[in-house]
Amino acid sequence: MISLLDYGAGNVRSLRNAVLKLGYELQDIRAPEDILAAEFILFPGVGSFGSAMQRLHQMGFFAPLQEYLRADRPFLGICIGLQALFEGSDESPGVAGLGIIPGRVRRFDTPGLSVPHMGWNGIRVKHPSPLSEITADEKLYFVHSYRAVPEVVNADWVLAETDYGAPFVSAVGRGRVAAVQFHPEKSGLAGLRLLDHFLRRPGVVAQPGATTRLAKRIIACLDVRANDAGDLVVTKGDQYDVREAGEVRNLGKPVDLARRYYEEGADEITFLNITAFRDFPLADQPMLEVLRRTSEQVFVPLTIGGGIRAFTDGEGRHYSALEVAAEYFASGADKISIGSDAVTTVEQVLAQGGRTGDSAIEQIAHRYGNQAVVISIDPRRVYVTGPEEAPRHQVIPTAIPGPRGEAWCWFQCTVKGGREGRDLDAVTLARVCEQLGAGEILLNSIDRDGTGIGFDLELIQAVRSAVTIPVIASSGAGRVEHFSEVFAATEVEAALAAGIFHRREVPIAAVKAHLRGCGIEVRS
Repeated sequence: MISLLDYGAGNVRSLRNAVLKLGYELQDIRAPEDILAAEFILFPGVGSFGSAMQRLHQMGFFAPLQEYLRADRPFLGICIGLQALFEGSDESPGVAGLGIIPGRVRRFDTPGLSVPHMGWNGIRVKHPSPLSEITADEKLYFVHSYRAVPEVVNADWVLAETDYGAPFVSAVGRGRVAAVQFHPEKSGLAGLRLLDHFLRRPGVVAQPGATTRLAKRIIACLDVRANDAGDLVVTKGDQYDVREAGEVRNLGKPVDLARRYYEEGADEITFLNITAFRDFPLADQPMLEVLRRTSEQVFVPLTIGGGIRAFTDGEGRHYSALEVAAEYFASGADKISIGSDAVTTVEQVLAQGGRTGDSAIEQIAHRYGNQAVVISIDPRRVYVTGPEEAPRHQVIPTAIPGPRGEAWCWFQCTVKGGREGRDLDAVTLARVCEQLGAGEILLNSIDRDGTGIGFDLELIQAVRSAVTIPVIASSGAGRVEHFSEVFAATEVEAALAAGIFHRREVPIAAVKAHLRGCGIEVRS
């Protein structure tokens, strides 16, 4: 019997589904006494170290969990479940961890690294453990801004290390207590196999490993909306127009397509709910059901965007953006994508000269961690004759001249699905959102959407050079060479496509084969 310690942080639905898929029985820890009565504790977590420790104390779980661990009873921690075993974290000074492992958790601080460390990386096995079952070419999914550092005082605990700037601890274990920094339930078949091994705890022999490298991610995006008959379908627009001959393009059912992309090797799946301008997003039960059903079959990260904002329903009840996000996380989402609301927030921040404190970005990042917040930017080019024509904006020289031969441009943010432009540029938006706590940028391009002529490298480079968080390039991919081009020219961490995958014009496997041929690290 596996006992799940869910303290209310992030998506544990996928982990539940993974454990059940592997054939184990699962029960929830609901009271402190359940901890000492457990046979095997599974402790997942996302968000901040301090928030996790606070919740453990509030629920009365901290002391019995310490006792359980010190008695060397079966335990597997995931992500924060690993970090919580240490004495403390620089993320939350003054907050004590469980203190099972000597040392502190520290922020990634190597210059030039994107933080969070987000995506697929390898492990280097140090001691015998189930991790030895992972082959040298297999990768696992990581998403974190803080990491445990291998030191002399904790050397006997370190099962595996991973390289990102410098080596960090990616798995720990001693006796019957183990924990991993990556998410096995989001690491595809390799992760499911590893989770099964940890739950069964077989004896294996360690093999020496080589230096690990973070893989570039290939993301499949599904624009979901109701068609004229009221059914949820995956569609795709040309410069955001999804109708063809008066009808909404229907490229398939969301759950079926998501499962297909998982089987074809997509590293992540993103759902963008493009009809989410409704008044009451929590009334959108069909979209929540899509997430629930997808998380039962797809074991890579899921992102959901559209309608993640505060609202008041028809009966006058107010819901915060945090409450809305919590429902999506509970339904299977790993990350929340915020679009138009981010534009409004940044406009407020710039107008008042500081944080709002209550924006969706700040609330969700504080509760669930920076890695849970993705900012979706929908810009279009605005051509000018020179920087002096747009002094409030980040103007760049362009090799793509404007309609009157202009050699300069800036990238105007839009809202409402690209229908309304705002007096704010994409570079400023990205930079301020990072300061507010966002962990990733999804950078679209209205000008390139559906064109198949390649990503807007000038836009992407302008934003990538302005932030230190990961950036996903989107809009314009038409052939495999466009993916290698964007990775080589801009050093973004991920590239996203939709229509070419939906219509099978460019298979995901072909993209990865091409990237491997170019010497670009990708997940098998």
